[in-house]
Amino acid sequence: MNTPISTEEFHHVHAAHCENGVTTALLRHHGLDFMTEPLAFGMGSGLFYIQIPFMTINNGPAISFRTMPGAIFKRTCKSLGVEVSRSKFRDPVKAEAFLNQKIKEGVPVGCQVGVFHLSYFPKEYRFHFNAHNLIVYGREENQYLISDPIMEDVTSLSAEELSRVRFAQGALAPKGHIYFPEKVGVITDDLIRKGIVRGIKRNIRDMISIPGNFAGVNGIRYTSNNIRKWRDKLGLKKASLYLGQIVRMQEEIGTGGGGFRFLYGAFLEEAAAYLQDDRLIGISEEFTKSGDMWRASAIQMAGVYKGRLTEQESFDDIADRLLEIRAVEKEAFTKLSKLNLGK
Repeated sequence: MNTPISTEEFHHVHAAHCENGVTTALLRHHGLDFMTEPLAFGMGSGLFYIQIPFMTINNGPAISFRTMPGAIFKRTCKSLGVEVSRSKFRDPVKAEAFLNQKIKEGVPVGCQVGVFHLSYFPKEYRFHFNAHNLIVYGREENQYLISDPIMEDVTSLSAEELSRVRFAQGALAPKGHIYFPEKVGVITDDLIRKGIVRGIKRNIRDMISIPGNFAGVNGIRYTSNNIRKWRDKLGLKKASLYLGQIVRMQEEIGTGGGGFRFLYGAFLEEAAAYLQDDRLIGISEEFTKSGDMWRASAIQMAGVYKGRLTEQESFDDIADRLLEIRAVEKEAFTKLSKLNLGK
């Protein structure tokens, strides 16, 4: 019979991004010691870009530098043949009862939560974002034991606090979403290699072959075109707030734009070792370059947001920088597409 997990038995993973960290920690808990954050991110085809037209989040443009929440865990597990269990709830009481049962069985679980009411987050990082992920691995009286990958160590939430964040309202409302590996089979090196190739090919498709103008590398161009128009169309104050929103989405939610590119570069280095293909190392350096460029663009956008840069020239410079980033990422993914991996 399974027994509850203690803090000493559960190994916390400190990661750059929440879903990568949750995926890594849960799979390691089930014996997949080879799993790393870059490997989870790459196998899960986590790299992405999209600006959703006519939609705002926190009164700014709806922009994401990653794939849809939950996809990294789902795709990584599927690539490795790991069966997963997922549940959502309408009733918080039933959600808590299900969680308590898993804890009693000694099963750590991933939970999607809202950030705004996470009491252990610094106040400046609490805003209305409902796609954060953490692990609940135990309970001591009224306190749930929490492994949040972006925190250096484990923490806790009261039953009331955890219920509140699990049922946060608004866009991407989590609805008590809970998930965990159900069954893990034998993981061979060949299966890992196939998962890596599958993840790369899916990311190539998502970034350079996806239809439309709003996603992938074309989405970066779409944002660039918008930035050129914002100062005249919205006025300097609102245009500055919009750029501030991009910086927040890029640098404060998970690892955002630059950090995700660094992670993808690290993934390609690991992939080169698994696939014994050094060509991937050279391409990984291009994603590191892209990451540096995203970080530099964030500094420039922050200058506008803080009122140091106010002229149209600054908006044009930022827009031009995004076009340069687009060119680097398109070239990198095009090179990946020509490697004929897995042949």
